[in-house]
Amino acid sequence: MTKREGRHAWQGFHPVLLIAIYLGVAVTPLALAYAQGLPPRPFQDELASGLALVGFAMLLIEFLLSGRFQTVSGRIGIDLTMRFHQLVARSLTFFILVHPFLYSTPLKSPMPWDTSRLLTLGLEGPSITSGIIAWILLPVLVITSICRDQLPYRYETWRLGHGIGAILIAVFGLHHALEAGRYSAHPDLEVFWLIMVGLAVFTMAYVYVFTPWRQLRAPYRVASVERVGLKTWEVMVEATKGEAMEFEAGQFAWITLGRSPFVIMEHPFSMSSCPADRPRIAFTIKEVGDFTKKIGGIPAGTQAYLDGPHGNLTLTEREGVGLVFIAGGVGLAPAMSILRQLRVEYDPRPMVLIYGNRCAEQILYRSELEAMACELRLDVHHVLSEPPPGWEGLTGKLDDAVLSDLLKFNERDNWLYFVCGPAPMIESVEDSLERLGISMRQIVSEKFSYD
Repeated sequence: MTKREGRHAWQGFHPVLLIAIYLGVAVTPLALAYAQGLPPRPFQDELASGLALVGFAMLLIEFLLSGRFQTVSGRIGIDLTMRFHQLVARSLTFFILVHPFLYSTPLKSPMPWDTSRLLTLGLEGPSITSGIIAWILLPVLVITSICRDQLPYRYETWRLGHGIGAILIAVFGLHHALEAGRYSAHPDLEVFWLIMVGLAVFTMAYVYVFTPWRQLRAPYRVASVERVGLKTWEVMVEATKGEAMEFEAGQFAWITLGRSPFVIMEHPFSMSSCPADRPRIAFTIKEVGDFTKKIGGIPAGTQAYLDGPHGNLTLTEREGVGLVFIAGGVGLAPAMSILRQLRVEYDPRPMVLIYGNRCAEQILYRSELEAMACELRLDVHHVLSEPPPGWEGLTGKLDDAVLSDLLKFNERDNWLYFVCGPAPMIESVEDSLERLGISMRQIVSEKFSYD
């Protein structure tokens, strides 16, 4: 089987269509402003207004990008969607921060005969206040997002503050646009802003109200917690009402354990089980933080909630004469999900697993991988950076030397390469594969750690 038409393959607009929609919405305020036919002001003033109009539109689109909507991220992957969200935030922040300094028109109250606002900006107390508040909150929001890992409080606290801050910026920005904008006060643009702010508020309600409510209606329980490696555990959950979530092998979900989904204490983990294992779903989790360090002590029967499936690290609508899985540490989880499904389907293609770890105790599912190698056309290669005495496998890192030695087979360019692990490892492996002549079209990965 070289191509899959999965349940989630159709979900999500095509990337080209998404870009067209994004650009169309972003420039709509410019088109509506131009259609008003007002006499032009100096170029600097028009540029300032243009930057503000486009920047505010982009800001409101940001809500939709961060809402985990399958129609947005289903085809391109939630990791690329969030990366785009982060990069766009920096651009729109620049637009909005710069625009007030470009005006050359005097800052005075509007004159009765100046109906087109040609001679003055027409700013007054309330509109100035709302604009300043939004103008200050925006860079604070962006900077705290970029420096999130260095902040002295938990991710959940940051996330709640991020959401509240974003809504405040949207509301104060809306007031400023309608009260101070030369173009934005027009009925057509007013309707546009109200629709966009309404969509932003809907997105927040979807994330913080509707999604948790939906999770409450489809609860799970922890069936088992088993140690599968050094400080690494497999958490198995099962649905307690209705059917378990459908997913594609290689996808992930946000999981909440022992708390209400309204508490915003959720964490993303890849499924390591495969769709054929349903109604049970397994997650392979390593102890690395406040939440995960307690994972091994979670008792069976603990209430669990899932938000998903998400992710694009799947075989759906992808073709390859062979499959290469390059995994580091607990990054084996999504590769394991795919391999387990391929095992159930008796997939005949040749496969290679290159699995890197620091020490032998970190190797996950070693005996199961050995069994898979006997049942599938699978070659398994373990690479350790700190091998124990007597280690007969490969040593070092997943670099050019190791990969070039292991990827010596025919039609290498027509294979699919799944890269799973920490973001720095993924970037390094992708660079190595490119140097080996592998097209990026044949490399599948997901990265969730950004600057």
